[in-house]
Amino acid sequence: MTTTPSAFQELLRAQRVWDIDLPAFDPAAAPAEPLPLFHTWFAAAVAAGQPEPHTMGLATVTEDGGPDVRTVMLHDADDRGWHFASHTSSRKGRQLAARPEAALHFYWAAQGRQIRVRGRVTAAPHAEALADLHARSTGALAAALVGGQSDVLGTYEELARASEAAWERARAEPDADAPTWTLYVLDPLEAEFFQGDGRRRHVRLRYRRDESGEGWVRELLWP
Repeated sequence: MTTTPSAFQELLRAQRVWDIDLPAFDPAAAPAEPLPLFHTWFAAAVAAGQPEPHTMGLATVTEDGGPDVRTVMLHDADDRGWHFASHTSSRKGRQLAARPEAALHFYWAAQGRQIRVRGRVTAAPHAEALADLHARSTGALAAALVGGQSDVLGTYEELARASEAAWERARAEPDADAPTWTLYVLDPLEAEFFQGDGRRRHVRLRYRRDESGEGWVRELLWP
């Protein structure tokens, strides 16, 4: 079914944002570094029933300098940075090899919160990538074994055959290697925490690396 432009605008404008009680956020009480606050907000998002809080937007730079973005899964967030995984042969893998920097975006509507993280990206040792992969589900291993990510697909039947073979191998060899599977770590240069407010008095707290590159500067931003 198609809609007219006016009908679409009417439908669009009828949607409501944050028709819920939003949590308070006192930036003065925030920790000195972004990682502990991320852990706290993530746990709160889970407790609030946010669907798939571990999914995030990953933005990279294309070979010609343009933007590219997709949704991926967070694998960890620790003192090294925010972890995600992909094939080095995929589009994002090639982009990160050419220009190893990226931005992440989390949106947790259940609490009206967003988190943006930007920084340089490095690849973890392959053994660490495999350990992470093997700790996940059989389906995750099967998906990694299929390969060919971002390549042109001739027919869906080709994918079905490759997927079935990958599932069989993943069940038979739970420790199978996926040579191009890579765990990436984004070391943050900047992290912003956004708390929505029903009266549009949103709180935006930005952390950015200081001149030494070791500490953090905290500052509020106009919404």
